[in-house]
Amino acid sequence: MTNIIMNIPIVLICFKYLGKDFFFRSVRCMVLFAIFTDYVLAALPVYQGDRMLATICGGVISGVGDALIYMQNSSTGGLDFITMAIKSRHPHMPFGNLTFAAALAVILANGLVFHDVDSIIYGLIFNFLSSYIINRMMFGFNACMMALIVTSDGPAVCRMIGEKVDRGSTILKGYGGYSQDGRDVVLCACSSKQLYIINRETKRIDPGSFIVMLQANEVEGEGFKRLELGEQS
Repeated sequence: MTNIIMNIPIVLICFKYLGKDFFFRSVRCMVLFAIFTDYVLAALPVYQGDRMLATICGGVISGVGDALIYMQNSSTGGLDFITMAIKSRHPHMPFGNLTFAAALAVILANGLVFHDVDSIIYGLIFNFLSSYIINRMMFGFNACMMALIVTSDGPAVCRMIGEKVDRGSTILKGYGGYSQDGRDVVLCACSSKQLYIINRETKRIDPGSFIVMLQANEVEGEGFKRLELGEQS
């Protein structure tokens, strides 16, 4: 329960930036974290194997777990409140980088106190892997595919997209750089599975169509869930 008590000053400072909804979700996670740390982990046997293997596995598992918590607009307290507050003020900053910077300060401070170089190195590896996983999971939260379809029958392609995969689409007007002939350019954001269906059905409608398939790292708008960090719902 010491973890909860130590978090109180940080919570009070960051409360106004993160909102009450975030606060209550984080309290729930903090209580569960404290229970598992004080009682569940204490009952498990101590790992006596290779420290590097433990560091790598721990960093990956920690990154996945933290990312899942952050994606639910919550945290486990402590430094998370500070990094969440910074993220809410500067949304463009990668969240994994913020967590790594905060952990780096703690690791270096511990190294200066205990003079354990090995622990510093293992700590850096652990937090680097954790922050990398967090960035990969959260940055690709709304990742999808994007189709650019150059066709002579844009309205028919748009109708097909709506009927077959229930996605919206946009028609842009274009023309050939060499032939100067007018063409419709259909833009559609969708999943990988939906892109396969769109590609197949477009070729049936217009065998002469030209399709460009792109990976979109982040999409916001109707049909796509928006990830909010430290904001009141």
